[in-house]
Amino acid sequence: MRLGVNIDHVATLRQARKGRYPDPVAAAALAELGGADQITLHVREDRRHVNDRDLDVLRKTVNGTLNLEMAAVQPMLNLALQHRPDTATLVPERREELTTEGGLDVISNREEIRRVAQSLRDASIEVSLFVDPDLEQIKASHRADAQAVELHTGRYCEARTSRDRARELARIVEGAKAATKLGLRVAAGHGLD
Repeated sequence: MRLGVNIDHVATLRQARKGRYPDPVAAAALAELGGADQITLHVREDRRHVNDRDLDVLRKTVNGTLNLEMAAVQPMLNLALQHRPDTATLVPERREELTTEGGLDVISNREEIRRVAQSLRDASIEVSLFVDPDLEQIKASHRADAQAVELHTGRYCEARTSRDRARELARIVEGAKAATKLGLRVAAGHGLD
């Protein structure tokens, strides 16, 4: 098991303060010193939280795995090809959301996702897709040539009763088993404390 730390919320605090602190690059260094195996950041098209400077410095300083979360659009593909993260996780992106609210709809967007995934793979960047723990989305991820999936744990984290938590955890476990059988590397995230 490996620990990945997402530094987006550090960048959100910096942007809210309209300053330079707290610095997500410093947070990444501290996370690695504390044992993190992977640093994750989401560069959005509007650069509202993490910016290009963060990505540039992190690419030069992260010792473990650098995971870039990004929309499956050409400008973000160009950014990934320029900075060469170890992993690119394709995520849905809507301008009005504060944080990613659900998994990628791979079934409806398979051809575009496959095109972006192939370009990333050609550059030796591992491709992961952020999906809900839904068996059909996981199968579609495999067909779209992803090498990994990150299962969205938001519904599990937001569950209010032990019964709901157990149901959502079972979906995550079932999704992880299905993805593993398909040869996909599995990660889980979103809202985990």
